[in-house]
Amino acid sequence: MSKYMINTWEPESPAFWGSGGSSTANRNLWISIPALALAFAVWMVWSVVVVNLPAIGFQYSTNQLFWLTALPGLSGATLRIFYSFMVPIFGGRKWTTISTASLLIPAIGIGFAVQDVTTGYPTMLALALLCGFGGGNFASSMANISFFYPKAQKGYALGMNAGLGNLGVSAVQFVVPLVITGSVFGALGGDSQSATKAGHTTTLWLQNAGFIWVPFIVVSSLLAWFGMNDLASAKASFADQAVIFKRKHNWLMCWLYTGTFGSFIGYSAGFPLLIKTQFPDVNPLQYAFLGPLVGALARVIGGIISDKLGGARVTVWTFASMIAAVYGVITFLPHGGTGGNFNGFFWMFMLLFAGTGVGNASTFRMIPVIFLTERQRAAAGQPAAVQQQAIVDANKEGAAVLGFTSAVAAYGAFFIPKSYGTSIAMTGGPDAALWCFIGFYVSCIAITWWCYARKNAAMPC
Repeated sequence: MSKYMINTWEPESPAFWGSGGSSTANRNLWISIPALALAFAVWMVWSVVVVNLPAIGFQYSTNQLFWLTALPGLSGATLRIFYSFMVPIFGGRKWTTISTASLLIPAIGIGFAVQDVTTGYPTMLALALLCGFGGGNFASSMANISFFYPKAQKGYALGMNAGLGNLGVSAVQFVVPLVITGSVFGALGGDSQSATKAGHTTTLWLQNAGFIWVPFIVVSSLLAWFGMNDLASAKASFADQAVIFKRKHNWLMCWLYTGTFGSFIGYSAGFPLLIKTQFPDVNPLQYAFLGPLVGALARVIGGIISDKLGGARVTVWTFASMIAAVYGVITFLPHGGTGGNFNGFFWMFMLLFAGTGVGNASTFRMIPVIFLTERQRAAAGQPAAVQQQAIVDANKEGAAVLGFTSAVAAYGAFFIPKSYGTSIAMTGGPDAALWCFIGFYVSCIAITWWCYARKNAAMPC
């Protein structure tokens, strides 16, 4: 038996939690967070790279650029479906190491591809798809951390892991514009490129957008291998976990989490290019990182608030604020190629990002509570052993649902940027896409209120 395997894990026991359980859980959490942040950085790196490709000589249409922005979302969401079930099969420590190390492939690949303007568009599409490795990591990371914490602290733990992990999106949109302006790696990093923007020629090292993450990925992989743990109680086959597909609440929470996390990651991916297309006189990379930053920090706060007020109540009000924010975005957009107010547009998006962050935490807080309540209701009045097994089963189901809902929601990283591109191509502006988003949020409010938030709801949480 590996020294990294923990055979007895009882986070709901105060004695166990106080005698070392808490410190072990926190150590795994704080190794998981930077690994997840790197995963998000690699997943979203194309949101920054595409803005610079035309300037260094790549001849791609606006629609092609939106495809490069959207494809990591498509592959990342699809990989999350599989990653959702990997922790109980392989173990959290092993899978975190493998999945983090896999980020080296797209990071290095992008670094070489952007140095040659003759690199074919199919190659760029393949690299965009490979960035989905970063998107997949979220499902397994959240499932893994959920096993370590008791019910009363799951909102905090999942909020910290996801919220600080989400900072990788902001980090990539802040760091990349800085590191591509200098020869960070010297001769090892390759030659510079000449970039022409608005008639001005500058020098860029766009390859640094990929290469800058390589040393951090290596260190994070080693930390995961030598510092994390596997839990014997978390072991389960795919067949054991597949029971979630029969659970009504799995599918309802997929819908709701698509409204929160799907919005966060989709808006993050499309924000820089949306600014560039709607406000061409504004440098999008000066502002793009702020949205994901606000959303990530709001997620941390949202987890704490949801532990106190209940996830469902917070979720209802979050969707209401998001509807107001999207309407504000539409109001401040230019119409017919004229008008528009960038300041208003920007601040409405900040409100929107904050809403997605709080909603990410509140919906994820709902999931483990729903499944624990459901299993405990079924075991009520049964012997103590049956009730203890109900908690173990609930944790496994809840972890699988956390991963699976994150997989479905991650398709937002594809659909939102693609919706912008399609709406602009068909109508000349992104308004049609934004009105569709409002309609979706209305449906989310209705589901949350009826099933979870109203008085006498079947599953209050």
